Amino acid sequence: MKTKKRHFTLTMGVSLVAAAMALSSSAPAAVAASAAGRQAAAIVPVAASRQAAAPACAPDTTVQTDRGPVCGLVVNNVKSWLGVPYAAPPVDKLRWAPPEQHAPWTTALEATERGSACPQPAFLGPESYNEDCLKLNVAVPVNAGTEPLAVMVEFHGGGFRLGASSDGTYLAGAGRVVHVSVDYRLGILGFLAHKTLGARSGNWALRDQQEALRWVQRNISRFGGDPNNVTIYGASAGGSSVCAHTTSPVSKGLFQKGISQSGEYNSLRGHETMWQTQDCKSDLPTEAEAQQTGDRFAAAVGCGNAADVAACLRAVPAKTLVEKAGDGIGPDKGTLAPIVDGTILPLSPAEAFATGRVNKVSLMHGVDRDETQLLGANTPEEYEALVKQQYDSLAPEVFKRYPLNRFPAPSAFIAYRTIVADSNSVCPALLNDERLARHIPVYAFQVDNADAPPIFFLDKTKPNGSYHINEALLLSFPRTDLSPNQQTFATQLAAQWTGFARTGNPTVDGTPYWSKFTRSHPGVMSLVPAGDSQLTEEISKQHNCDFWKKYAAFTR
Repeated sequence: MKTKKRHFTLTMGVSLVAAAMALSSSAPAAVAASAAGRQAAAIVPVAASRQAAAPACAPDTTVQTDRGPVCGLVVNNVKSWLGVPYAAPPVDKLRWAPPEQHAPWTTALEATERGSACPQPAFLGPESYNEDCLKLNVAVPVNAGTEPLAVMVEFHGGGFRLGASSDGTYLAGAGRVVHVSVDYRLGILGFLAHKTLGARSGNWALRDQQEALRWVQRNISRFGGDPNNVTIYGASAGGSSVCAHTTSPVSKGLFQKGISQSGEYNSLRGHETMWQTQDCKSDLPTEAEAQQTGDRFAAAVGCGNAADVAACLRAVPAKTLVEKAGDGIGPDKGTLAPIVDGTILPLSPAEAFATGRVNKVSLMHGVDRDETQLLGANTPEEYEALVKQQYDSLAPEVFKRYPLNRFPAPSAFIAYRTIVADSNSVCPALLNDERLARHIPVYAFQVDNADAPPIFFLDKTKPNGSYHINEALLLSFPRTDLSPNQQTFATQLAAQWTGFARTGNPTVDGTPYWSKFTRSHPGVMSLVPAGDSQLTEEISKQHNCDFWKKYAAFTR
């Protein structure tokens, strides 16, 4: 790994949304439970023990895929097929190998139960060590008509180490789209690079996502979807995945549009404490660095001096691998996130954006105004100490731009929250908007939902503002507990996200006018509740972006 610190702090993305759904007593009955826990499986972010047999297939749901027939469920006027294999189980010789097509079958596969989450530690739910996890879920509105529907493919968040596919039935029904959610290899099983694993090893998770997109190309028309109108989207690590595929030559032609939500989240200066560098703005590790880390990891699990290191690694139990890798912090923990490997990622996404080496797609791209992935400051003393810790030699300049007396009480908390959001998310996202807009259509946004419904991982006594991925909570399932302002906002977001997927433009009925971000008109859609969203060109001034941009990676 490079000498500068390359770690990452808390960013759960959709996984946290899923957990909040699972914990929320206000979630509607169709989400909280179904005939045999289908929705519970959909919202719990890791594999849950099944207390009942999977439900039987509903009539008239059998679809012939290229590998074999599948049948599914019908709930709330949405057909769904759960746990459909898109690749062979990545076990034995396929562990740390490119995904291969699943063996064909002839008897209808009852796709009525969500597949296992890919191996990960206990965090938001029980641990999972089942490597037979390369499955996807398809949701289609009933009575969709004869015209092919736009397709939305979701990659979940969780820092590339946690999480599982989410429930797409809400967007499928509300937006009249075909929704596909994907499970992919995570952590050490999704990213380990080692010279004995073959040329260009690593980035297995991104390869899985690409294989899922190939499955969509081959099969989605059989479910009523249009393979020539595919939008990939995701929040947090899912947003970072969208950035990766926007730049990957291997992803060319597999999708036409993307929505990156909160894909900028790593610390600007690299002073992080929990997970590895991975986001849309960062200078990612090289293949050589990752292989050196892989050598140390192989030694740590007892395979460093084996006659056949690859065979030895593939024989280590998944539980051992996951536990040894931990959160990736430390010299012998292996690689748990994307790398520049020359094939899947020839460059870090930010460098590709800066140099124009991107696929010809259209993007919606943005973050939340108050994103923070670090511990907050509760006192002036903590504020001063944390700023010095995070920004080292820049601290005096930071203090000048963010004096405590400018912020309302609790001033230390709000000031530090603002600094972290500006430096790590808001300004890097704006810089990436500028880079991307030179080459492809970009619709930029900032979620300014300062009174977003609370989520369990935040301290509800603090003014958290428009926190990380709060809009994903409104896009994931229908809510009955929202204020009128938030309900209007949730309806608007669903219309914009699915409208963009259908037409390539988020300006659709029930939404405000939203123009492309350009050099001459760098408008960012400020997304706020109550029908008050509007374009603004003031974000750079409000957030000190001219200052922060000077310290961004690949600034030219």
